[in-house]
Amino acid sequence: MHDIVTSGFLFPNDLHAHWSLMIVLYPYITGLVAGAFIVSSLYHVFGIKELKPVARFSLVAAFAFLMFACTPLLFHLGHPERALNIMFTPKFTSAMSGFGYIYNFYLLIVLLEIWFVYRPEIIRRARETQGPLKALYWCLALGSLNDDEASLGLDRKIISVLAAVGIPSACILHGYVGFLFGSLKSNPWWSSPLMPVIFLLSAIVSGISILIVCYWLVCRFSDLKLDTGCLTAMFKYLWGFFILDVSMEGLELLTHIYEAHEEWHIVSLMLSERLGFSFYTLQLGICSVIPLIALGFVVLKKMQDATRIRLGLICSVLILVQVLAMRWNVIVGGQLFSKSLRGLTSYTPTILGREGLLAALVLFMMPFVVMYVFNLILPLFNKEAESQQ
Repeated sequence: MHDIVTSGFLFPNDLHAHWSLMIVLYPYITGLVAGAFIVSSLYHVFGIKELKPVARFSLVAAFAFLMFACTPLLFHLGHPERALNIMFTPKFTSAMSGFGYIYNFYLLIVLLEIWFVYRPEIIRRARETQGPLKALYWCLALGSLNDDEASLGLDRKIISVLAAVGIPSACILHGYVGFLFGSLKSNPWWSSPLMPVIFLLSAIVSGISILIVCYWLVCRFSDLKLDTGCLTAMFKYLWGFFILDVSMEGLELLTHIYEAHEEWHIVSLMLSERLGFSFYTLQLGICSVIPLIALGFVVLKKMQDATRIRLGLICSVLILVQVLAMRWNVIVGGQLFSKSLRGLTSYTPTILGREGLLAALVLFMMPFVVMYVFNLILPLFNKEAESQQ
């Protein structure tokens, strides 16, 4: 265990930060879900043709991250086997119970959309393969191999409806995570009506950023051709949403500074002493100002594709770090000052243990393992369609 650095007067129950690294990872992974689904919906609902190369991939990525969105909570619980009690014996005033219903509804939407998107591919493979694989694809097709034009046309309409329903569902899913913190009136650092909006916007930018990085890596280490028009379109949407995200974060901080309630003296001390690097230097400085300006050049200035892609990738990585820093500063930061408003504590994550850095890293890598396994059964990218363009 790391030594706890304290200052001032703290109540005994404020000595430790009870919500640890896993609770930081929980909204981070959930945010990647919402952001990835938004990219898919921009193509399926709004018809942004430039995003077609990553439409299927973004949908599967949303599913893969969604599979592990609640896992950090299970790692944190003392009795994870009781996790479903809030679903089987619901209390409708429970915020976490509400999240369970939202999560399950959104998971159903994503699963249905993936099935309809991949149905032509499943049917084709059910006809072409033999043996156990044929049985697998026949089961995935639910025993229906009808792929005439009328059936496929109906599928496309259903996909559009599911994607349209999925957009507000994705927004509610991660906006609700922000609500879980923003509705806690007892904590002045969390209690803000802007918290759900900030969580949602940061989720969108982190989801777009992870898709940009993953798409480039897949093309870099495979025979898939990189579509520069697709990357450029994602850079544009990333810049637009990031402007909104940084603006909301700045407005929230400005509101705290301007109102200067009685608790601001301890919150400002916490930001400067305990979170000086992660908040001011990392979140607001390096990982906000640099991508904000650099992405403007990427989107607005004429430059070689190689330079544009390289600069855009750097900005995407910085934004991923920025969102992670934001999650850390909100969740951990809100626990570093005492309810007495006269003392500060500290929190340093451990390396080992079920809530340590190693466990968090392994857990974060699991969605990528799911995407790899999914690609062995059904392709994440439609290479045949890409070669015809």
